[in-house]
Amino acid sequence: MSPPEPLRFRRHYTVAEANALLPQVRAWLREIREIVTLLSHLGERVDRWIDSGRDAGGAEVEHLVRRWVQAAQLSDELGRREILVKDLERGLVDFPAFVGGREVFLCWEEGEEEVRFWHDLDAGYAGRQAVE
Repeated sequence: MSPPEPLRFRRHYTVAEANALLPQVRAWLREIREIVTLLSHLGERVDRWIDSGRDAGGAEVEHLVRRWVQAAQLSDELGRREILVKDLERGLVDFPAFVGGREVFLCWEEGEEEVRFWHDLDAGYAGRQAVE
């Protein structure tokens, strides 16, 4: 008999715990998407300023940096909770969990009312199975 594999995550969620966090996760995803869109637009504008030799400082750049910091803080919060955003655009999120004594991911995609699926750590979305 081989020794058990070491755990890859410190924090593990029950289905109920993951579902309880979904309102917050939805809000975080929405905010991160808004910030990414804003940063993309402002970044393009700053690039044009730099290309034209214009000063790239001021209020708009300060706003850009503040929003970038906010996105980093949200990402850090998700990381601290060991919640993995697999695809920001789709809103695909994994929560470490145990199913049948195995370390797996509870898998949720935006648009789903609640967490109803899980998959092995290395299987990905295609390996989703219904939570029983």
